[in-house]
Amino acid sequence: MALDQKIRLAAFNWLSEQVGIHGDVLPRKLLERGFGFEGERIVLISPQGIFKPRVMQYPLTITTAPEGPYDDAFGTDGYLSYRYRGKDPNHRDNAGLREAYRNRIPLIYFHGVVPGKYLAVWPVYIIGDDPAALTFKVAVEDQVSMGRQDDYTVPEENVLKRAYMTAEVRIRLHQRGFREKVLAAYRSQCAFCKLKYGELLDAAHIISDNEPDSRPTIDNGLALCKLHHAAFDSFIISVNPDYIIHVRKDVLDEEDGPMLQHGLKELHKARIILPRAEHHWPNREYLDRRFQKFMAYA
Repeated sequence: MALDQKIRLAAFNWLSEQVGIHGDVLPRKLLERGFGFEGERIVLISPQGIFKPRVMQYPLTITTAPEGPYDDAFGTDGYLSYRYRGKDPNHRDNAGLREAYRNRIPLIYFHGVVPGKYLAVWPVYIIGDDPAALTFKVAVEDQVSMGRQDDYTVPEENVLKRAYMTAEVRIRLHQRGFREKVLAAYRSQCAFCKLKYGELLDAAHIISDNEPDSRPTIDNGLALCKLHHAAFDSFIISVNPDYIIHVRKDVLDEEDGPMLQHGLKELHKARIILPRAEHHWPNREYLDRRFQKFMAYA
């Protein structure tokens, strides 16, 4: 097995381990530190978007910075549209990615969801090259399709499967980006109870994400622990446009031990914790719309 292939497979396996530990949004410092391989330190990310470790033949990773909007990364056909480095199609980074395209080399894609945190997606393949538009077309492949550990090439798959896999990643980008941005705005604590354990925190939508006009923006989100997220989604608890918590009357009237008392009932008429930046505060119109539904349930 060629050295490039050995390192590439080792990188895929290392990423699988890290995702098992941290989830699929990984800290940049971890990617910069990388892993050891036969006496070499293999890092996975650099200031340049297209990155090839010096001991490898082809690029290993491509990265989108966190500042750009999600949809700008996708073309009208639904595939990821990855811009060249600079405007020279023959720049060595662009040429390297073109060689990966010609040889059907699997890559790792990192999408910055917030500064310092990246969604890791692999394997991805370059499936098109458009020098006029200065872009490569990128498709996501099912990891199972990579086959044996000593053979990572993938036969040409049907277009629908690749399009579906890439669409799934697009959804994940929205979800992870929304979560990370909302939790950062609320300083990684529940807006109701101040719980700060990241593993127990969610980003709850005020206008539910299954409604057509829902937006994955911070002002449509609340950082909530899993208990309060479930209660919020079930209309057991809500927030009025003045940022005051309301607990449903039948719950207030119930007697059922300390969890109910301290976890829900004592929140009634308390004010939520708000982000420091006022433009990140929950949109009052969204809260009112949600609160009206809560009142109907109550």
